[in-house]
Amino acid sequence: MPKNLFFGLSAVLILSFHSAAASSMEFIPVGGFELIKYLGTWYEIARMPVSFERDLVGVTATYGLRKDGKVSVLNQGHKKTLQGTIKTAHGTAKFSGKTDVGHLKVSFFGPFYADYIVAALDTNYQYAMVVGDSYKYLWILSRTPKLDAAILNGLLEKATELGFDAQELYMVPQE
Repeated sequence: MPKNLFFGLSAVLILSFHSAAASSMEFIPVGGFELIKYLGTWYEIARMPVSFERDLVGVTATYGLRKDGKVSVLNQGHKKTLQGTIKTAHGTAKFSGKTDVGHLKVSFFGPFYADYIVAALDTNYQYAMVVGDSYKYLWILSRTPKLDAAILNGLLEKATELGFDAQELYMVPQE
């Protein structure tokens, strides 16, 4: 490989890594996180539009504890209508660092993991806001298909404070 091409590729990789690391540092995960309380089914109330969830409504995420200590992830949603074909995605999550910090890594594609940062969490684990490593990824989750308007507005304000354009969020039909 020519020397200039090698250095050019190395610089691109270093900049890409630095950019990804810097962007994930912008979002502070919740402390005092208890995985056992987080497990179970969550309804997707709102999300940033992402291609892998295009046309999905009635979306849920179900988390379970695996024997190896990792977390099983089952995402499900209906195509276009609540009566539409169910699409599923199975994944795995693991803690990014300390187990009492709401920062996990999730994978749906083999060895490739993405940040799953719990940026806001109800003390009773009834609603949460999850972000990724950039402004492309944000989900508002609830244990119930509907979230109280005051709580939702508070989470939208927090999203705006974090730098997200809350007007871009897609409100996910659940009922």
